[in-house]
Amino acid sequence: MKKLLLSAIILFTGCAELQNAVNQFPQNGGILSQTDIGNGLKEALNQGITVQVSKLTATDGFYKNEMVKILLPEELQKVDRGLRSIGLSSLADEGLKVINRAAEDAVNEATPIFVDAVRNMSFTDAKNILLGSNNAATSYLEKNTSTALYAKFNPVIKNSFGKVGADQVWANIISRYNAIPLVAKVNPDLTDYTTQKAMAGVFKMISVEESDIRNNFNARTSNLLKRVFALQDRN
Repeated sequence: MKKLLLSAIILFTGCAELQNAVNQFPQNGGILSQTDIGNGLKEALNQGITVQVSKLTATDGFYKNEMVKILLPEELQKVDRGLRSIGLSSLADEGLKVINRAAEDAVNEATPIFVDAVRNMSFTDAKNILLGSNNAATSYLEKNTSTALYAKFNPVIKNSFGKVGADQVWANIISRYNAIPLVAKVNPDLTDYTTQKAMAGVFKMISVEESDIRNNFNARTSNLLKRVFALQDRN
């Protein structure tokens, strides 16, 4: 009966009525307030950031994670093939590895930006996330942090290229490739490319955790998460 009631509310009432219904929907532990719902969604986002983003900062966090591993841009795939064709497979492998190393280094800068976005989330944001799609929370973060993340990631990745030796590796790779007779010369912007791919990897991993919380009761690691996402279960 409760499932039918909430479904009817969602389908046939306006925004104000829906907000009131969500606020007052009874749970086993009592009525959930706006604050409860907001805190529950913030906890879910923070869990995604803590559990998944931290994995990306470890050595091989990108390189050995097939979901987010940064592959070469199309322009450089021919470089990769060209190097391997002349017996320089190890150099090609190293070029791919150092790109991923730079991304792993840059992701350390993401957490404070995400924390600010979560802290500033309104109840309306929380309600829309709760009743939204499987990646609604991730989409909220992407919308509200992408500009700041790019501004933070790009210089870090540029510096990381120097720290992990990617600039020298790729200078050598490009030089070797461009020296092959009759090939079209290349000069890619690897800093921008790696920045974009690092950001995509971060959001991908947060979406993995969000989906788990939404669909796996055991992933709701606190009583508040269980109570708040019970509203979604009834939707």
